[in-house]
Amino acid sequence: MGDNSVRSGLDGVIAAAKAQAPGRGLPPVHLWNPAHCGEIDIVIRKDGLWFHEGSPIGREALVRLFSTVLRKDPDGFHLVTPVEKMKITVEDAPFIATRVDREGEALKFLTNVGDEVEAGPENEIRIEMDAATGEPRPYLHVRRGLDALIARPVFYELVEMAQERETPEGPRLGVESNGVWFPVGPAGAHRL
Repeated sequence: MGDNSVRSGLDGVIAAAKAQAPGRGLPPVHLWNPAHCGEIDIVIRKDGLWFHEGSPIGREALVRLFSTVLRKDPDGFHLVTPVEKMKITVEDAPFIATRVDREGEALKFLTNVGDEVEAGPENEIRIEMDAATGEPRPYLHVRRGLDALIARPVFYELVEMAQERETPEGPRLGVESNGVWFPVGPAGAHRL
């Protein structure tokens, strides 16, 4: 793909995302079925930073704009408009959960791109164990298959809020939000 088509594709993504008026919510990217237009050199690194052609995208408003037209398909992550679909690279999760607050019966998270998400039946917290290090890798479902890696300080806050429950696997620590209990580690790990 030539540089002009990449530039027009990037401009098209920006224009489509901007067309979504403030206060109207997220664009309905799940309803759009445009032709695949190739790849664009945008990488979302493990630490949540967005890069274009090897340089960080420094404008938070532009990152937020791109995040609103991000979609996960079976073949990977794409920036999607009504007329274009361009594949990008995501090293881990596309977002980072940077804050958590208890509000009544809910745990409310804030992501690095400004999404506010309440954990519950539709937005689950899950913990994966890193095979190489044995360290927990906590995630929060944000929307339509897109996850946020829960930042380490935020995960520590969850562990502080956690309460023990007896489970079929043994005693586990977990947190409850909107009527759903989420384990925050393997059975018995907190007793070691």
